[in-house]
Amino acid sequence: MGTNPEELIGAAHAGCFSMQLSFLLNEAGFTADNIDTAASVNFLDGTIVSIELNLTATIPNIGDEKFQEIAMAAKAKCPISRLLNAEIILTAALV
Repeated sequence: MGTNPEELIGAAHAGCFSMQLSFLLNEAGFTADNIDTAASVNFLDGTIVSIELNLTATIPNIGDEKFQEIAMAAKAKCPISRLLNAEIILTAALV
């Protein structure tokens, strides 16, 4: 069957968000051992209404509060997040 446009947008968003997160973590003095982001695109009547970003990350020496702060900043600064006219829902967990 192949890939549809919504899957491509989701993949682009997950990748862009992960790169922005990595940049902001490095800027704050942290280095991630692992960042895994999956995006679920919610499509209704020909329109993307929301995207759910599900993030798990392994980052030494960071507390959850600081991690959540940086993850939210990455969501706000990610060029794909800013491009989309849809609700962006972020779930972020340290593992």
